[in-house]
Amino acid sequence: MDKVIFCVAILAIMGAIFGAILAFAAKVFAVEKDPREEAISECLPGANCGGCGFPGCAGYAAAVVAGTAPVNACAAGGEAVAAQIGEIMGVAAGETVKQIAAVRCTGCGADHTKYNYQGVNDCLAASRLPGGGPLGCDFGCLGMGTCEKVCPFDAIHVSNGVAVVDEEKCKACSKCVDACPRHLIALEPYKTKKHVAIPCSSKAKGPVVTKVCSNGCIGCSLCAKACPKEAIVIENFLAKIDYDKCIGCGICAQKCPRHLITVDGVVPEIKPAAPKAAPAAAAPKAAPAAEAPKAEPAPVAAEAPKAEPAAASAEEAPKAE
Repeated sequence: MDKVIFCVAILAIMGAIFGAILAFAAKVFAVEKDPREEAISECLPGANCGGCGFPGCAGYAAAVVAGTAPVNACAAGGEAVAAQIGEIMGVAAGETVKQIAAVRCTGCGADHTKYNYQGVNDCLAASRLPGGGPLGCDFGCLGMGTCEKVCPFDAIHVSNGVAVVDEEKCKACSKCVDACPRHLIALEPYKTKKHVAIPCSSKAKGPVVTKVCSNGCIGCSLCAKACPKEAIVIENFLAKIDYDKCIGCGICAQKCPRHLITVDGVVPEIKPAAPKAAPAAAAPKAAPAAEAPKAEPAPVAAEAPKAEPAAASAEEAPKAE
């Protein structure tokens, strides 16, 4: 019993000695931290999503103080957090454009699968199978929810075999962008005047697309030709939008033969063109007004017959005998 007490006492004494040494070392070798780091960390949402490009919120706060990160890089915090960090750092936060993750696929429409997949419910695993997975389209969403599993904000879910983003919840952290094995998800500006999107990633030629997908872009370029701002280009048989030029007019959506292009998430209804009105018949010319009959010239008054010369004067008359 005495040995047990002795051992416990020794351990207690050793613990106290080592604790004192560690406390002393912590004070001697302490690294002074800029108080702004802690202030910035308190402003951040604490999601540790990595959307800023740094390892967690603490890493981002340290980078801001060190001057290696902008004050408005927190995707989850948005403009409000950027303004707070800018105030702490004494700089203007600047204008930020809200972004969201956009899934560039709406599904193949009909059943275009090559075979029935019964393996691991994971997009990466399915994409490594022969032929790139069970889906007929090599560029379509496999719909197995890998993006859904990695999203820290519960902002993306698989619906009817296709990943769909909840725009209100999405914080543009890029987790789903990095997780998608087919690179179908990309960050896009949340709004132009209206948000126009081309939800397709197929780089196959038009005839190939029509065989494996009912909705995909066939690269017909009708949208590009119709765009009044030249905001759409065709690259690798796929239409792409330049959001710096797009004004959200939706003319491209009206021209798309596959009804693929959306405006604010909806394919606009195509209204039939109004028939052209027939040109109005020319009004008959008014008949010229009847000319008033010209006044006949007044008849010239007949000259009065000249008076016959008066009878010879008496002097001329023959004298009476």
